[in-house]
Amino acid sequence: MSKLTLTKAKEILAKHTTEEHLFHHAAAVSAAMGAMAEAYGEDKEHWAAVGWLHDVDYEKYPDEHCHHVREFLEPEAVDEEDIKAIISHGYGITTEEAQPASNLEKSLFAVDELTGIIQAYALMRPERMEDMEVKSLKKKYKDKKFAAKCSREIINLGVENLGMELGDVMKHCIKGMQEHHEEIGL
Repeated sequence: MSKLTLTKAKEILAKHTTEEHLFHHAAAVSAAMGAMAEAYGEDKEHWAAVGWLHDVDYEKYPDEHCHHVREFLEPEAVDEEDIKAIISHGYGITTEEAQPASNLEKSLFAVDELTGIIQAYALMRPERMEDMEVKSLKKKYKDKKFAAKCSREIINLGVENLGMELGDVMKHCIKGMQEHHEEIGL
């Protein structure tokens, strides 16, 4: 099995997903994961590819999310380690199968929901992602009514598991999402 590439991840997701908002979310998480990889000195494209594929089973199985990842990705010769990483982002939410352990897994768990808050904030700003600051994002983050479907509890747990400060994770996510704002639809 070869290392998962972003090109391959995009091909695979396109086979199982049709909804535009899911592609925008995939792009956002992919961008954030690429920035997290840079922060850890890891393979940016590989982490971005895992981020792109993280919701591969969501459109077809929204109520069983993360339970069908393996059946979608094994036939595509995706590494077991990457399959486990993708399943682990649902740990304690949709599955108990794989607790996030590696920096890649912990990062995916932390940034998935956080990118939703960043996207929502960008959509209300005339300049979208441009010049977004952590300080102003944190204000929105503290408002429980803002992007209410994005669980602060999950984000906080993910950030805690990473052993990072929330502001640092936000900074990385903003940076990654700014670099890919067009693909994200912002």
